Amino acid sequence: MARINSNISGLIARANLSRANQDLEVRLQRLATGLKINRGADNPAGLIVSERIRSEIAGANQAVSNSQRASSVIATAEGALSEIADLLNSVRGLVVEAANTGAFSQEERAANQRQIDSAIESITRISNTASFGGLKLLNGSLDYVLSGLNSAAIAKSSVFSANFAGQSSIRVDVDVISSAQTASLFLSTPTGNISSTVTLEIAGSLGVQVLEFREGRPLSEVIQGINSFRAATGISATLLNPADPASGLRFTSTAFGSNAFVSVKRLGGPPGGGFFRTFQLSAAAEIPGSISFSDTAFVANLSQANYDKGRDVSAIVNGVTGTGDGLKISVQNSTSLAMELILQQSFATTNNSNSTFYITGGGALFQLGGEISTNLQSNVGIQSVAASRLGGTLINGALHFLASIRSGGANDLNSQNFQAASQVLSSSLDEISLLRGRLGAFERNTLQTNIRSLQAAVENLTSSESRIRDADFAEETSQLTRAQILTSAGTSVLTLANQQAQQVLQLLG
Repeated sequence: MARINSNISGLIARANLSRANQDLEVRLQRLATGLKINRGADNPAGLIVSERIRSEIAGANQAVSNSQRASSVIATAEGALSEIADLLNSVRGLVVEAANTGAFSQEERAANQRQIDSAIESITRISNTASFGGLKLLNGSLDYVLSGLNSAAIAKSSVFSANFAGQSSIRVDVDVISSAQTASLFLSTPTGNISSTVTLEIAGSLGVQVLEFREGRPLSEVIQGINSFRAATGISATLLNPADPASGLRFTSTAFGSNAFVSVKRLGGPPGGGFFRTFQLSAAAEIPGSISFSDTAFVANLSQANYDKGRDVSAIVNGVTGTGDGLKISVQNSTSLAMELILQQSFATTNNSNSTFYITGGGALFQLGGEISTNLQSNVGIQSVAASRLGGTLINGALHFLASIRSGGANDLNSQNFQAASQVLSSSLDEISLLRGRLGAFERNTLQTNIRSLQAAVENLTSSESRIRDADFAEETSQLTRAQILTSAGTSVLTLANQQAQQVLQLLG
């Protein structure tokens, strides 16, 4: 090269040295930070994807934390409910003990009542004080708020879960499609009295009694004899027409539903029962309001039988057919609504009756996913377990709660309504057990599985983000060595290129 105004070799060497220095800086930065992408220019597409994955990881990690905290809340509530269950069992023992009136004095029953009062006060205190981080758990603040509930149709409602799905309220329509019935047998007695001496076995869901009625006695004695053991058998007897002693008898269970039954058998009589023959109504027929053996349509649906069982109410709740149990209807399989309703007798025994109410808010909302979406949330209702709310039981058409067993209540020990008190306690224990079971199922089947699935998602997302963003030290150290060599070589070449122009001086002599 004999020109000195342009050092082309130097320019080329300098450009390559600059690129080698830039590459060296990139390798040093990646090795210093451990990241392959430190700014957008490193990998624009990779940066976009990795940032999205980072966002998902952050949401999933928080969702795991949310689920773990929710599990702690459920465990705290379940621990308090366990104590309440122990108190209820102790109260039940005291009531059963007090019912032994032949062996316990009035003073001993009074002592039992004081213990019952103390236990019930403790239950209400636990209800008011059980909390987690300042959040009251069992005082009803986490229960659902209902509006427009018709107490003439629905005696008691318990909403377990409801998915509002962005709505401010949920409309609940209850339509009875098949009425609840007691077990019923019918007896035709044209003479209005006993034609011959009979011995009857009266059996119901509560027990069995054997009664004997003499020839010629009026049906009123049969009714009185059977009804005197109603509490022991669960069976009552009435005239078909109270104004006509010859209208016939109707034997019915005192309870509604498929668990209730009535059995009336004549013991030692002629085959077929002789004059004492009972009939049942066909399962497809409805019991008319006015029953008479002179009604041919009624008689046409009768068949001779000495056994009959009741029928559970069947109702559609928001398009879902509920599970009936006597006067109770439950909806448990709906993804948007789970609840249990105790229907009033007049409502549950009338076909095509309907009622509407609204769920306007409430419940405990748990955010279980990394995004705010109704599909990633779970709403659970926790009812109040105070004595004034616990154990609602329909007795003679009226609701009785646990508070009715306290001193001065309708079912305290002085009232000697031991059977009613036992029913209320059974309902209270069932409610506590059901609530514990629901919360336990929610913790096990929802929270724990959610935590495990989210942790697996975090692992996989982190692995994906690492492949995009993290530096491979083996590769980077190799590239660093290459960059260092190229930098050294570029510096030497640039030096030689600069020296080459000075060789022109040799031409001047």
